Amino acid sequence: MKPYDVLFEQALTRVDPERIHRAAFRAVRAAVPVTGRVLRMPSAPVRALGLSFPHPLGLAAGFDKNAVGIDGLAALGFGHVEIGTVTGEGQPGNPQPRLFRLTADRAIVNRMGFNNDGAEVVARRLAAWRESRRRSTDEVILGVNIGKTKVVPEEEASRDYEKSAGLLAPYADYLVVNVSSPNTPGLRDLQAVEKLAPLLDAVRRRADEVRPDHRVPLLVKIAPDLSDDDVLAVADLALASGLDGIIATNTTISRDGLATAPEVVEQVGAGGLSGRPLTQRSEEVVRLLRQRVGADLTLIGVGGITTVDDARRRLEAGADLLQGYTGFVYEGPLWPRRIVRGLAQGT
Repeated sequence: MKPYDVLFEQALTRVDPERIHRAAFRAVRAAVPVTGRVLRMPSAPVRALGLSFPHPLGLAAGFDKNAVGIDGLAALGFGHVEIGTVTGEGQPGNPQPRLFRLTADRAIVNRMGFNNDGAEVVARRLAAWRESRRRSTDEVILGVNIGKTKVVPEEEASRDYEKSAGLLAPYADYLVVNVSSPNTPGLRDLQAVEKLAPLLDAVRRRADEVRPDHRVPLLVKIAPDLSDDDVLAVADLALASGLDGIIATNTTISRDGLATAPEVVEQVGAGGLSGRPLTQRSEEVVRLLRQRVGADLTLIGVGGITTVDDARRRLEAGADLLQGYTGFVYEGPLWPRRIVRGLAQGT
């Protein structure tokens, strides 16, 4: 058993998960003078979205919602960091408790509700971060994930996403439209292609307006709970609209096949489930998408990636890039290094 496993089982599981997250993130940021520059590991760069990623593995949105620890996370070994989800207006998110562990399943349930400082505050923070890195030679690819403010009605969603895109696209290496979180009422309805198409068009136009000299790649993040037909419909929309990529997948509302006792699952309540229970479905969605879109569209595989074998299978299914979150939480700060080295060494 690894030292982190002992710490996790004997100590971290006894403390509220959100408190642990805040404490761990403070430690990651404080460790930058020790961890130093972005970790260099044996790996082959990946060309995707018109960018050169140092390796396939990145950190999924949700860990650094407010762009306060990008350098610390990159120093742990992530080749790209996706911040957010950021909304047009700042909001506190859902009432606590809103983050739960299902340790028997190596899973997490969250109903955070897009708690974040809002696009204006995050944009100022990213501007300062970009300025601080002007002389840096470290390669950190920054993704910015945007979502809908909770109080904004569905019919005004495009305006809300446009606001975030206008403020944040100037600092993003790529931009992600999140319409798949289960924790904002009505958000997943925007995955329907008749609603998603005009939304993506609006975000694309706004990003182009604020970056006329550079086209910021645009992706959409979808849920694993879509039917196969709906997954294929999103794939067709991505091709027709000139989208640059798809992130598959977000968390699930399903509770099927869990090892955790049903009464515990019921007590935890609503929210998006992430971790090992997503492995099979997320892999299936990536495979469906790749078969539909061909070789040119970038696919980012996320959901249930814990081991090197998980990562390798997701790449074999058709993902160009990978992201993790729950695996990082359960496996600890050395996890990204193990995955990247394992992929590079073929072990």
